[in-house]
Amino acid sequence: MYSKDIQLQAAESPRKFMDVAPVLLSDATMLERKNKILAGMREEDFDALIIYADKEHGGNFEYLTGFIPRFEEGLLILEQSGKATVILGNENLKMASHSRIPVTLKHCPHFSLPNQPMDNEKALEELFIEAGLNTKSRIGLVGWKMFTSAFADNKKYFDLPYFIVDAIKNSTPTKVVLKNAAHLFIHGDKGARSTNNENEIAHYEYGANLASNCILDAMNAVEPGVRETDLGALLAAEGQYQTVVTIAATGQRFEKANFYPTYKKVERGNPVSMTTGFRGGLSSRTAFAVADADELPENQKDYLERMAKPYFGAVAAWLENIKIGMPGGELYDLIEQVLPKDTYGWHLNPGHLSAEEEWMSSPVYHRSAEPLKSGMIMQIDIIPSVAGYTGVSAEESVALADAALQQKIAGTYPELWQRITARREYIRTVLNIRLSDDVIPLSNTVAYMRPFLLDKAKALVCQ
Repeated sequence: MYSKDIQLQAAESPRKFMDVAPVLLSDATMLERKNKILAGMREEDFDALIIYADKEHGGNFEYLTGFIPRFEEGLLILEQSGKATVILGNENLKMASHSRIPVTLKHCPHFSLPNQPMDNEKALEELFIEAGLNTKSRIGLVGWKMFTSAFADNKKYFDLPYFIVDAIKNSTPTKVVLKNAAHLFIHGDKGARSTNNENEIAHYEYGANLASNCILDAMNAVEPGVRETDLGALLAAEGQYQTVVTIAATGQRFEKANFYPTYKKVERGNPVSMTTGFRGGLSSRTAFAVADADELPENQKDYLERMAKPYFGAVAAWLENIKIGMPGGELYDLIEQVLPKDTYGWHLNPGHLSAEEEWMSSPVYHRSAEPLKSGMIMQIDIIPSVAGYTGVSAEESVALADAALQQKIAGTYPELWQRITARREYIRTVLNIRLSDDVIPLSNTVAYMRPFLLDKAKALVCQ
């Protein structure tokens, strides 16, 4: 466990910031994004990129166009010259005129929903030739994964649908070089999307703030007799698109393979799991519907000492020691030191990048040399799994920012900076965590943890 003494004691709840308006991305930011991708293309000598999107995997496409094709599929072809072409289905043709970068529109009804009209149908190969792909010799395919592994040929793994890849191969020269180029967008070391400017930080803070308000409302609503659906309703907000499946679950989870909230009621002594996420941040909690340790299940009477306190200590260590320039592997090793994997059973990365997606990629993994950078939006994501014990979680969103970026945020978005300052003060003075100066909390409930959800006055605090 982390060396600090940790106690469950009376602690005020974090402040909720209400009526925080969404911040739109500026034209200057969109141009900066495009130029970052073009610079990466030039560095690796790509003649063109073909960027795929659907509802679940639209982040790289949206990074440049500002929209996703919703329930259809779409492609963005970006040439090294800066020329851009979008290929869209029936119900997204209108979006081409709203694209944040100038685009030429082509129609592919095969990207539309089943049995919709095939008017103006052209073979996808023909559309690619019209877009000039047959004149290119080195093309990057961008889905949403980099397939990082020990395999030497993982650059030839493509997560675009087969019919699209097949059409690309059939419409380009036999000697064309096709490579997975998702790393230009999401690689922690040099991906364009791995860092954010002050406008992007403000844009994404809206979702992180919203998620933390929702999780605090849901935590406060946990009582015996409340239904999962009642909690789930509190985890939606302002009509915003959620980046994860809403979790509002009590008792035995995944009955009949069900993911979603039901009319099951919380019972005293039950475990409760709740998660919601919007663009820019996710908030998650797992704890017990009890008022004190006496109400815990007989086989988990030591839950507070065995699970909750060690986990909170790991979160505190994460927040106190993370800093700009630190290799991701060093942060990984820190969590291994304070919360040993062999004892606590965590397996995934203890921290990752987020933006449009809940999980974009992660520079935090074993032996990672990828440096943590100013402008990264990161989710604290440590997931213990100990046989016989209910899990514990307090996932939240922060960003790393050097003095220059902090100054830009304060100058351009003073109300956002006031929220960041208040969140820092809460973490440092109420939770007694010596928050790293490089961390700017984007959510209100960073490190706020109530293992006993029916005692709403107490939280875990460092001494």
